[in-house]
Amino acid sequence: MGLGLDRPAMQQTLAILYPWLKSGHIIFVVFWMAGLFMLPRQMLYCLSATPGSPEEALWAERMGKLRAIILTPSIVAVWILGLALAAGLDVWDQGWLHAKLALVVALSGLHGYLAAQARKMARGLRPLSERQLRMWGELPALLLVLIVVLVVTKPF
Repeated sequence: MGLGLDRPAMQQTLAILYPWLKSGHIIFVVFWMAGLFMLPRQMLYCLSATPGSPEEALWAERMGKLRAIILTPSIVAVWILGLALAAGLDVWDQGWLHAKLALVVALSGLHGYLAAQARKMARGLRPLSERQLRMWGELPALLLVLIVVLVVTKPF
């Protein structure tokens, strides 16, 4: 495995670390989701600011900080901790996990898309309308609901 541990030893180590991995995963999911809820709102504020104005520059700076301080570190931690949890529980063959991973991949794609649009807005472009931003802003909540239901109920 690269760490000098065979599969049973690795799973035993992950089982011992399980409460810490799970706690970290939940904490970083909360941070990530908070950032995904905030970014479209900040983009709306940037959109309503006059292009080239100090207000637009302030919102562009805030969006950049949100991405650098909250969103990027959180998505990395969520993936690392989540994969470690899945490995420790050895649930790779369970359908609910496949569905969850598909939704988390979609959420990660949304994160990337919104971050790219925010970078464009920071350069003074307006790639999305107010209506589009409001619609994109609702998607993280819908995906979160579906992911939580899958993890808690494990329907398949």
